[in-house]
Amino acid sequence: MATAVLEVPGTLAQVWGGRRSATIEYDGGSFMADFLDVAAAGHPRFGRRIRDETGAVRRYVNVFIDGENIRAMAGLDTVVPSGARVMVIQSVAGG
Repeated sequence: MATAVLEVPGTLAQVWGGRRSATIEYDGGSFMADFLDVAAAGHPRFGRRIRDETGAVRRYVNVFIDGENIRAMAGLDTVVPSGARVMVIQSVAGG
């Protein structure tokens, strides 16, 4: 079993049980897709806010592992190392 800390902004905390961060236990060597599934277990609205109906990360959501955007890595096929810090950030638009 591996662990990583997941951090989310306040807007996502509302649909993730009111938490802004938590240590997530997952199978070591898991891909980001699996890690997000574990993090969203029991919080389907959280999962839908991060990923679309095809399972892809929504275009206005950025996911980082230890400060690196997964889009610059292998996307949802990026392996989440144990002890990592995973951040989910929603883009904000306005003008």
